[in-house]
Amino acid sequence: MASKEAYSPLPPWQRTDYCGTLRANDAGRDVALLGWVQTRRDHGGLIFIDLRDREGIVQLVLNPEISAGAHEAGSQVRSEYYIAARGKVVLRSEGTVNAELPTGQVEVVVNALEIVNTSAPPPFPIDGDTATAEEIRLKYRYLDLRRPEMQRNLRARHQAIKAIRDYLDDNGFVEIETPILWKSTPEGARDYLVPSRVNPGKFYALPQSPQLLKQLLMVAGFDRYYQIARCFRDEDLRANRQPEFSQIDLEMTCPRPDDVMSIAEGMVAAAFRRVLGVEINPPFIRMPYAEAMERFGIDKPDMRFGLELKNLTSAFEGTSFKVFADVLARGQSIYGINLPGQHQLSRRELDEITETLRSRYAMGLAWVKVTDSGWQGPIAKYLGDGERERAAGVASLKPGDTLMMVAGDAAAVRPVLGEIRLQLGARFNLDSTGERKFLWVVDFPLFEYSEEDKRLVSVNHPFTAPNPDDLAVLDKNPLDARALAYDMVLNGQELGGGSIRIHSRELQLKVLELLGFSREEATDRFGFLVDALTYGAPPHGGCAFGVDRLCMMLCGTDSLRDVLAFPKTGKAVDPMSGAPSEVDPRQLKELAIKVTA
Repeated sequence: MASKEAYSPLPPWQRTDYCGTLRANDAGRDVALLGWVQTRRDHGGLIFIDLRDREGIVQLVLNPEISAGAHEAGSQVRSEYYIAARGKVVLRSEGTVNAELPTGQVEVVVNALEIVNTSAPPPFPIDGDTATAEEIRLKYRYLDLRRPEMQRNLRARHQAIKAIRDYLDDNGFVEIETPILWKSTPEGARDYLVPSRVNPGKFYALPQSPQLLKQLLMVAGFDRYYQIARCFRDEDLRANRQPEFSQIDLEMTCPRPDDVMSIAEGMVAAAFRRVLGVEINPPFIRMPYAEAMERFGIDKPDMRFGLELKNLTSAFEGTSFKVFADVLARGQSIYGINLPGQHQLSRRELDEITETLRSRYAMGLAWVKVTDSGWQGPIAKYLGDGERERAAGVASLKPGDTLMMVAGDAAAVRPVLGEIRLQLGARFNLDSTGERKFLWVVDFPLFEYSEEDKRLVSVNHPFTAPNPDDLAVLDKNPLDARALAYDMVLNGQELGGGSIRIHSRELQLKVLELLGFSREEATDRFGFLVDALTYGAPPHGGCAFGVDRLCMMLCGTDSLRDVLAFPKTGKAVDPMSGAPSEVDPRQLKELAIKVTA
């Protein structure tokens, strides 16, 4: 057994093969293996060990008649011991073949075995899927990463990034790294700040994205740039959001939106081809933002199923139903979803949805069920024949269907119904078709109004170019201006997006003014960019794609943490290292920082 005196930093012999690569055509070969003990089974005479490495598992056979020393050493091993074994590959006898293992036709008869390192009993089994609480898995992440599922996921991530790099290289892009320590700029979320010891009282910021830097690279003449960029945002965390993440960031000079989208489509197709061996066939459909919101209530619609929103406003004109009449009198709207008869909701389930709308959004749900004998439901008696007929036509109602309606301001109603649509899709497994439905959402608004800040804010970012057809409305009604922006969506998940950028100094200053920056403030915060735009800046645009989300989709998991080596919890904590943590007071003194919390 391994001991302190016997310790060596080197393995006892050099590996000839990975465990999971051995096959029937290797029978008769002498091999040397290294790996972890998955299981040990002592059958009295023979000992069987399942040995695991990154490529998989192979069965070892320890026979005292072949090697008493190896058999003795094998009797001492336990789960997750790291061992070295040498022996001969043989075919398994008939009836002992394990069809569930790629190596199941062979086993290795061991003639030498050494324990390289022992292991404490692991806190959870490392044999595939585990029901262990995620907090424990993250605390012992180095063990969690040994699981075959996590090994597959991170190797798939590597393959995806390799395919993307190869594709972009083939298309003339140059990989350029940009700084991690840079200037704080207002881009939406809070910055992570880094104090400067040599410049007391001043701070760097970790980049939320390389947006401004890649624009400067276009001004510098590199024409096509990309990098796998680390990005940092200090924001309230939600499901599938991490404080640090990776982007595939790229920029081009003189593109039109279709040029950027074509490159992005080829890039994603290359990743799917390399990782899954499937062909994605661009071009993807384009859908204007206004259409997406009208039909699906969301700017990243899941196209795998119907249940589209229907505008029923005109169908209920002149209604005597007071709730609807009051809404229409205020110039607001009525939208609905037709749930087909094969998908039934009970009265209790409809009441639960109604209560959720009331408590969360201060909205009500009006619903009716269509039967052969007419409409049934709480509001059916208030609706006349004419409005029933018009609503049935708009929503394509048939006997057995349920019409679910919400009334109010369209901008508030549509997202709520869009959320109900997604919940219904999940409840009835309409989103489990196995299809991959890609699309681009285009023609986003350039601005939206923030009730919290009482000012205009950028829908994308302040450097997004307005649609040239809408330049005239910037002075009259900037909320009507569309952006040259685009998002790629897959099955209701935003994979990434981008825009054509502003390359005119005056237009950039105008947009910043509309966002509430005076010329002095704009020059102070973005002077380096504004100055750069005065030196023959070419038209440019690009996009950024979330590496983590793309890999999540490729691996078929619903958690970003399953494709990250060392992720953080929903509270931005690393249970393994204990980060974030307090630091030595001497460090704070050197940085001229006083902690007040």
